[in-house]
Amino acid sequence: MNALPLATRNPEVCFFEAGLEGRYLLHQPEFRGPKTLLVLTLHGYGSNPEAMLRLSVPVVGAEHVVAAIQAPNQFYLGAGPSASGEIGYNWGTRVHGESNIRTHHRIVRQVRAELEHRFAIPARRTVLMGFSQPVGLNYRFIGTHPEDAGAVLGICGGVPKDWNEDKYHQFRTPVMHIARSEDEFFPAAVTEGFPARLRRHAGDVTFHQIEGGHRFPSKARGLVQPWLERVFGL
Repeated sequence: MNALPLATRNPEVCFFEAGLEGRYLLHQPEFRGPKTLLVLTLHGYGSNPEAMLRLSVPVVGAEHVVAAIQAPNQFYLGAGPSASGEIGYNWGTRVHGESNIRTHHRIVRQVRAELEHRFAIPARRTVLMGFSQPVGLNYRFIGTHPEDAGAVLGICGGVPKDWNEDKYHQFRTPVMHIARSEDEFFPAAVTEGFPARLRRHAGDVTFHQIEGGHRFPSKARGLVQPWLERVFGL
């Protein structure tokens, strides 16, 4: 075979932006008042907003507005002739990390602004919540836009590798991180160091290491509710 021309072996990399159609599921309480919070909750890799809404509402409380945001990338779960055709969603890969971070930030800011306008719940009464993959993205978000949320709740996720860099702001926004002792993706030996790492930029960090593997903890409400009461004066 003939060798590829030099221009083909070293193609120019070009970028463009196209409109992104997003989706989120919304839980609305029967009554809203001055203590009502807005919770933006983000699902893990391969999951969906339906599952995340079902898990999140019992933890934060049905008296709050909860928006489960769908990740922007879709793919088929499973492969081969026996695959069910079920769709999962994710927040991106390391290969295009910077682009994925910008997309995540844009999605969170747009949804938060839209729901603030709709329900008159300001950023200072907004909780940014995530399970697994988006946890690190959420920390990057609050380190970049500390005025855009009143609290951050991370469950079974990681702290960004570049968290020690000065590109992130120092902030007082309260952070709670819930890790699990048998997490196969984030071992206890690693997560035990998360509180100190988070305090590099976060001034108010609450950390819990509870039993179990990489699953959304069904008993998280007992940890989250007292924290929300302290942070927001509920």
